[in-house]
Amino acid sequence: MSRVSSDERSAWLFVLPFTISMTLFFVYAIVRTAYYSFTEYDLFTAPSFVGLSNYTTLVSDELFLIALRNTIGFSLIVTTVQTVLALALAVLVNHAVRVRGLVRTVFYLPSIMSSAAMTLIFLWLFQRDGFMTAIVSTVLAYRRHMLLFFVGMAALQGALVLNARRSYEGISIFDPFFLLAAAFGALALVVAGALAGLLPVFDNDLLISWLNTQRHFLFMPVTLWSVALMNIFTTVPTLMLLFLAGLQSIPSALYDAAEIDGANAFQRFRHITVPALRPVTFAVVTMGIIGTLQMFDQVAILGDAAPLASRVTLAYYVYESAFPAGASSRIGMASAAALVLGILTIAVVYAQKSVGVKERAE
Repeated sequence: MSRVSSDERSAWLFVLPFTISMTLFFVYAIVRTAYYSFTEYDLFTAPSFVGLSNYTTLVSDELFLIALRNTIGFSLIVTTVQTVLALALAVLVNHAVRVRGLVRTVFYLPSIMSSAAMTLIFLWLFQRDGFMTAIVSTVLAYRRHMLLFFVGMAALQGALVLNARRSYEGISIFDPFFLLAAAFGALALVVAGALAGLLPVFDNDLLISWLNTQRHFLFMPVTLWSVALMNIFTTVPTLMLLFLAGLQSIPSALYDAAEIDGANAFQRFRHITVPALRPVTFAVVTMGIIGTLQMFDQVAILGDAAPLASRVTLAYYVYESAFPAGASSRIGMASAAALVLGILTIAVVYAQKSVGVKERAE
């Protein structure tokens, strides 16, 4: 009995620092925030109780509704894209046997760079006449050339594969002849390019406003699409390492047995890799949801480079309400919005756990 009590005391001593920090910085903060959400407080005068007034004001505040829509759209898009890309990169790195260390290092570099530094770099890339505009201009200028190349390549690839299937079984559309098909596509491009007027070039000066705009694409501002690209670029490498650890824990005997049974690469990926990675995928998706719903720093660093309505998220709305430029603080509104953000995060994570990716592998 004394031994059990001694072990319990030792355990409590080990967890005591964490318990104290959680109590001070989490439990106390939530209780204090909940209290302020029912008050009107500007940091200088005593808070006065206003009941549910802050919450009713939020519902009618257009900027809050915009922030809510932006946050949900941003979270949905970024979480989906970064999960798929992280898994694809992990599979690629896992197969790069000879240069695996180099590939891991190159792919992981964006994750160790400062978020502020990456945001400033992307601000330069997304200038009206910056690098991203140059890429789009090049694609538009040579879009017919690229289309002709891929059409010619695909036509010859399909013809060669169909001819090979007459003599051999199991020939995939992606298996043989890629070099020959690519050469044919290049030849078709050269021949067509030699014919005057067949491939007109888009040569107008193009300036694209990536950030300082209020235009929308689908259900999200163009500005947030730019931020989403930046977020994906810096987050995917970390998630890739999680998937890579999961891939290396899958027994190779499973793949060998499936290959003996005649399963192709896609079938092995679908029926072995994906089910075995469900615990890792659950962790990656959950981390992605939490991180994207609370995304703040990259939007804050943008500053006046983009209109507020085009970049505001719930986390930034909380900051803007608490510390507005040239106006009195609205701590009550900020606290109410922070609680809404917290409840939304818990609800989305719970929904993902209940009906989304499962925690256990099959």
